[in-house]
Amino acid sequence: MLPSKSKTLWQVLSENSNLGDRSLFAAEAIASWCQLAAGSCLGDDGSKLRGKSVLVATTDQLKAVETLVELDGVASRLVLYPPDLSVEHLPYSARSTEADAIVSDRLSPDLPVEGCALIIPTALQPRSIALDREQPRQTEWVLLTSGTTGLPKFVAHTLRSLAGAIRSSNSTESEVIWSTFYDIRRYGGLQIFLRAALTGTSLVLSSAHESTAQFLARAGAHGVTHISGTPSHWRRALMSPSAHRLAPGYIRLSGEIADQALLDQLRSFYPQARVSHAFASTEAGVAFDIKDVLSGLHPDVIKHTPGVEMKIEQGTLRIRSDRTASRYLNHECRPLKDNDGFVDTGDVLELRGDRYYFVGRRDGVINVGGLKVHPEEVEEVINRHPHVRMSLVRTRKNPIMGSLVIADVVLEAPQQSGSSDDHTIQRDILTLCRESLSAHKVPVSINFVPTLAVAETGKLIRRHA
Repeated sequence: MLPSKSKTLWQVLSENSNLGDRSLFAAEAIASWCQLAAGSCLGDDGSKLRGKSVLVATTDQLKAVETLVELDGVASRLVLYPPDLSVEHLPYSARSTEADAIVSDRLSPDLPVEGCALIIPTALQPRSIALDREQPRQTEWVLLTSGTTGLPKFVAHTLRSLAGAIRSSNSTESEVIWSTFYDIRRYGGLQIFLRAALTGTSLVLSSAHESTAQFLARAGAHGVTHISGTPSHWRRALMSPSAHRLAPGYIRLSGEIADQALLDQLRSFYPQARVSHAFASTEAGVAFDIKDVLSGLHPDVIKHTPGVEMKIEQGTLRIRSDRTASRYLNHECRPLKDNDGFVDTGDVLELRGDRYYFVGRRDGVINVGGLKVHPEEVEEVINRHPHVRMSLVRTRKNPIMGSLVIADVVLEAPQQSGSSDDHTIQRDILTLCRESLSAHKVPVSINFVPTLAVAETGKLIRRHA
């Protein structure tokens, strides 16, 4: 059951009579949904947080889940502070979100944030005092944008806007076990957590302390049927020796451009799985889900997606729906929506034939002698090579051209440095680029690397040299 405007996360769980032993499986602990609905990790402190702005900064995902279930409808605001964000940003974050209290298992009482009560969550246990839920409030949920660099940028949602794209499954719910590579404190992971909570399915949580291989093995051992992640997550998964430990029936990609090479690889490796790629962002919410296993999207998706209005203006996708965030909390940020209520995603689309394709971010363009290059457009071509697993296109400063395009490439199997195979693959990749791209977009060099840096958000880390 999905939440009406008056329903809280706790109410939805408490009223679901079909939860049985469906649970959340963390790397080192397990908790059933029934235990979460009946228990508390905050004890008497939970009652003290009624009407307060609470910053949730636990290192443990399960502790974050317990806190969110306990305080939705009780606190006026819940701020999800991901563990990869340095504690140095806590004072600024607390001020920006007007936090009254911080729930954290990673802070020492000797390191308080001025003006905020510090609450350390305990083991989940039955409540000794019933939490007053007679008049639940609509709690504001605050997330960080996935592309945050420098000072954090905070985006305000409600449970209703976050759950706008979630529908009950056609499958027997007991057969569905969800998982995600994302952390649930980020928008992509929160979507999967809410999907499991609101439809009453089990969920396997990832862990920052696990390797990709360990996570895949654990997800497979729990019988995960539905799993989501970024294209970079999935490229790493396909390179892992534990990839075969997973046998999903449904694979979902989001957060980055899903190119045809990766979609084909997933369909080949997991022939039993339905593969889709979705577009969503922290500000714009979930817009659409493409199920035809083709990169890009048909124009009808933009024109006729129920409940979501979309348009392309000045080359970028604009979205208006009840799934979008309401505003930024940082006073120095620009308005989140334009005068007509549309969110400019900053994602550039290009019509080729009868299909739109994402070519990159407006703010990620490389300028080569006054000509624009979207790194993702070049990566899509490089990734077509059968020996390439993933690639990162970046810039190198040049006194004549301003910038040049270079590419770091991870191969399917490591090549011996300087081998003839090395040179053959480099030559073939460059030939593929010259056949598919304008001359200024072709990399001036191809560097083979053992791995590429991926952020905690699951996206490739892009830096300008």
